[in-house]
Amino acid sequence: MRLNVFVEEASYVLEVPDELIVSAPAFIAKIDRDMDRGWQMSRDYVEHPDTLQRCQIVADRMLTSMTNGNKATTLLMAAYILTRLPGAIGVNIDAHGEMQNTEILFER
Repeated sequence: MRLNVFVEEASYVLEVPDELIVSAPAFIAKIDRDMDRGWQMSRDYVEHPDTLQRCQIVADRMLTSMTNGNKATTLLMAAYILTRLPGAIGVNIDAHGEMQNTEILFER
């Protein structure tokens, strides 16, 4: 599967192997358990993040892993978005600290 990632003027195409999607459920469940306790989203604390908010949080974590050159974590975060929001084709990540401004892109 493919996820297009946009950060300011840069764009990236992440190729997420099907075998990663198949083997990621335990990792994805752990991420969900972490967010079940609530999450600080920029200035706001969200007690029960919904699916979109969870994907915005994960996109922010994906940006951090991309910045740190951690390809494995980047692909796992992409797998999370692709499995939680079927039909997503990309993410436009806000790089200015406002997670709520991150957009998930869908085919029209």
